Amino acid sequence: MAAEPPGSAAAGDDAPARIPVGISGCLLGEKVRYDGGHKLDRYVTGVLGRWFEYVAFCPEALAGLGIPRPPIRLAGDPDAPRAVRVGDDSIDVTDALQATARRVVPEIGMLRGYLFKRASPSCGMERVKVYQTPPGRSPRLGRGLFARAVMEAYPFLPCEEEGRLNDPSLRESFVERVFALDRWRRTMADGLTPARLVEFHTRHKLLLLSHSEVHYRTAGRLVADAGRREPAALAGDYLRTFMEGMRRQATRRRHANVLQHLAGYLKRRIDPGDRQALAALIDEYRTGAVPLVVPIRFLRHHFRRAPDRYAELQHYLEPCPDSLGLRNHL
Repeated sequence: MAAEPPGSAAAGDDAPARIPVGISGCLLGEKVRYDGGHKLDRYVTGVLGRWFEYVAFCPEALAGLGIPRPPIRLAGDPDAPRAVRVGDDSIDVTDALQATARRVVPEIGMLRGYLFKRASPSCGMERVKVYQTPPGRSPRLGRGLFARAVMEAYPFLPCEEEGRLNDPSLRESFVERVFALDRWRRTMADGLTPARLVEFHTRHKLLLLSHSEVHYRTAGRLVADAGRREPAALAGDYLRTFMEGMRRQATRRRHANVLQHLAGYLKRRIDPGDRQALAALIDEYRTGAVPLVVPIRFLRHHFRRAPDRYAELQHYLEPCPDSLGLRNHL
């Protein structure tokens, strides 16, 4: 069940290309910041870069603000802030940034995710300072102008900031959603059919259940209606339900529920000692004594020895490559 990097020799000649993901150019080491510098992120480039094909944007540079350039900040209403020059609110570059967003955002529709630069007035995904008048009032919090445009245009697109990737749960959630959306796009590349929808849902149902039972049940009802609904509308409803559910944080309780579900398929295939060991591992995971990777690898080991078609289909057992080590910290 282990995966190889897309495009590697071990993956075979027909391996898919790396997954296209948008990114703030400075995180790749591009010298596009206001001071002519960059914010190269080694995890983003070195670890995730094995699997992601980055498409870089710097909205401030694309808007013609120059490199280097006077720094800007957000001011005014946090829900509709203006981008102004630091130290001189009369120099307003909001229109230039918004025009750039209108020109660039359509290109982002082909991407599977986006990594933004934390705290940037153009690219910050959340908690960006929005300064108030008169001077001296505490800043409020908002979202960068370009990030806002991207997230409003593509509400299902997995988005994250590089700083938040230090949190194991947020990191796992983002990467997992990127891989899931990529599988959706590839499955539906030639159009949605009831058979393709059933295939996708069957492979992802336990993964979705680990995040949200409500969305799991709603998605199941949508699949049951697959032959009676217009395909485009059904695809939109399913994708919204699936990605909203996947955005909910998985918990130890939900994971333990899914692990027990999978353990049921081994009930008559492994001996009593292994059944007890598996039950103990699941309980240890539930109480925080071991990370998720431990019971997962136990299950995968036994499913290799006693194959089960339903279990083999489940992306839950490996939603993204083991080499990323995401489940080692959950």
